[in-house]
Formats: sequence, C-alpha cells, structure tokens
Amino acid sequence: MHVKKGTSRWLKEQSLDFRAFDWQEGYGAFSIGRSQRDDLVAYIRNQQRRRARISFQDEFRKFLDSYEIEYDERYVWD
Repeated sequence: MHVKKGTSRWLKEQSLDFRAFDWQEGYGAFSIGRSQRDDLVAYIRNQQRRRARISFQDEFRKFLDSYEIEYDERYVWD
C-alpha cells in the first residue's frame, strides 16, 4: 500500500497531466537488475506499438507464465 501511495503522489507531482491518475484495486510489482535498465527503457518506449498487437491482459499473462508465477484470474483484474 505504501508503494502505491508514494508512487501515486510522486507521479502527480511530475505533471498536471497525471493529476487524475489512480491505481486499480490490485497491482503487481517487479524488480529488475541494473544491467537490465536499457532493456526496460526500450520495453516502455515500445508499449504503445506493442498494445496494437497484444492486449495488456495477454501480455501480463505471458509475463507471469514466463517467470512461472502462479496466479488466479479471479484476482488479477478489476
């Protein structure tokens, strides 16, 4: 909960464009190593193009499956 509150406040302070930002009920948090930073930046920059091909839900399922993270669909989506 503290992560969501802190990041929400930080994001809203960055730009008025984010003043209406709000988290969904649930969330997932993942970490990366410093050596993966450039790959993550490229991944984020290509999100819009990727969304034209695959939905967020399908991409998230693929991510969870690739890291063998067990999940229950009933609790993943709002």
